[in-house]
Amino acid sequence: MTDRATGPVAEDRPRRVAQLLEAATGGLDHLAALGEQVGDELQYVNDLATVYRGRLALVAAERGSEVASPAVSRAVDVALEEAALVEDPHRAIDWLSTLPQVVLLAIGESA
Repeated sequence: MTDRATGPVAEDRPRRVAQLLEAATGGLDHLAALGEQVGDELQYVNDLATVYRGRLALVAAERGSEVASPAVSRAVDVALEEAALVEDPHRAIDWLSTLPQVVLLAIGESA
């Protein structure tokens, strides 16, 4: 959710870590689809997407029921909104490894 005056804002109600990671996986899928347009990098894109989907799923299984703080929710929202602005397939490949690491760090996991 975004407020035009102040930028991205977290939802009013608390969100669980699993919800944040589900949203991050959606962002990852979007970037992977975009990156797949670079034919020479298809295997690399698929490998990155597979590894990070697995990492996000593992963390969701371990910590998904935890309630994320508003600051953590906001950090994840901002990262997802920035990733959504990516239109260039080559830039999407860069973001394919960056987005999950930022999200993991925001929730207190090592990237």
